[in-house]
Amino acid sequence: MMFHKIHTTALIALALLPANAMAATIEVLMLNRGAEGSMVFEPAFIEAEVGDTIYFIATDKGHNVESIKGMLPNGVTAFKSPLNKDYEMKIEAEGLYGLKCTPHYAMSMIALVKVGQPDNAASLAEIRHPGKAKNGSRRYLPNLANSRPKRR
Repeated sequence: MMFHKIHTTALIALALLPANAMAATIEVLMLNRGAEGSMVFEPAFIEAEVGDTIYFIATDKGHNVESIKGMLPNGVTAFKSPLNKDYEMKIEAEGLYGLKCTPHYAMSMIALVKVGQPDNAASLAEIRHPGKAKNGSRRYLPNLANSRPKRR
């Protein structure tokens, strides 16, 4: 009888855990050189879930992560991390998140985060990017379903 009460209590406690208790941490490196070339986020295309944390690691100096104007889901606050510092980004809403390294944006140091079923893909395709970032942004939009997150 006592075991049954303990077992039932444990099951109720597990059921009441917040959804983000199962959230993942996804690591993204900020690199001078990576598999895709120079000045890159690795990976540059990330699939995440609401409640996950994306941890940007300042592996090489001179990098940061900043949201690209007009490339966030509705209601998500724009942000900019300091240079040379790791940064944690908590995923708050479904949608697409366009991110850049401020000093290397024109060199196409951009990343795209897909969360759930995004409804802002069309608006992201209309954003004008400087320099090589024009081509970099087009590289990710057609492949929204083809990503695999790095989780720890």
